[in-house]
Amino acid sequence: MTHDVSRIYLRDSSGAAVEAELWGAITEKNLADWEAEWLPELFTLLKQLNRAGVERRLWPQSRHWDWRAKLKAIEGLLGQPCFSVVCQGVTQGLMIANTTKRARIPSQLNQHLVYVDYLESAPWNRRILLPSGQAAYSGIGSILMRAAVELSLDEEYKGRVGLHSLPQANEFYANTCRMTDLEPDAKYENLRYFEFTPEQAKAFIDRGTEK
Repeated sequence: MTHDVSRIYLRDSSGAAVEAELWGAITEKNLADWEAEWLPELFTLLKQLNRAGVERRLWPQSRHWDWRAKLKAIEGLLGQPCFSVVCQGVTQGLMIANTTKRARIPSQLNQHLVYVDYLESAPWNRRILLPSGQAAYSGIGSILMRAAVELSLDEEYKGRVGLHSLPQANEFYANTCRMTDLEPDAKYENLRYFEFTPEQAKAFIDRGTEK
């Protein structure tokens, strides 16, 4: 294993801390987990939603994401670092970042930031999508966002991070991460655009450290 690996902790359905790993890459192992573990779970969920008559707008909004194709599209690009979360031998979350974008918040305008292209948790970890509302593991989105902030600090971008959010994730970025909401972006499918200032990024990291 040649990529960086960091020890992290998630919470299981009982609230207990479970040791996991943050990988500084998305490997063939992660893609195999996506194909063999994530996709069958997602299809089962879609069947349940369809049979229950749930409107399509309420279905998982990342259901069309093809992680293998996404990795193929950035193959060889130095400005697109990737991350994954692995627990109990199975991939629990994936993220692709971009270090070539610029900030939009007026106080940070045109400064370098880390842009989060894609961030997704495994279907069994997305509480909002589960009939029971009980996720197998929680904290994955926060772990990956923390990795984005730490990447920004490593790049000397002072913690600045930006992203466009799928509607189902707006609450997470606004209330859990407490990023600045710069409103829907008409040039990007009208998705809301969020950013961390350096101060907000530090506050986010500090909240995680206090837990």
